[in-house]
Amino acid sequence: YPDKPTRQQKRDVKELMAILSRIYPCKECADHFKEVIRSNPVEAGSHHEFSQWVCRVHNVVNRSLGKLVFPCERVEARWGKLECEQRACDLQGTSMNFSNELK
Repeated sequence: YPDKPTRQQKRDVKELMAILSRIYPCKECADHFKEVIRSNPVEAGSHHEFSQWVCRVHNVVNRSLGKLVFPCERVEARWGKLECEQRACDLQGTSMNFSNELK
């Protein structure tokens, strides 16, 4: 997620979270996620804000499942920011032609 998202990107990420809550295969989990989002509206003003929101929401779920919570101040240290220019997005595999399979 960008450091300085456009208005459209902010709308898109909020809609993405809403979509996830509707298509999640476990109905009980989907309903819980909808409730969590209602109580904790998506914060998408920047990369940092959104990553912290995701962490806090993940911890809401962890607590409800009796799991340990992740310290949100360690999000960047654990997952970091994707820097495609320097790491080529870590895609070092071979390419395959799937065009014949898509019809």
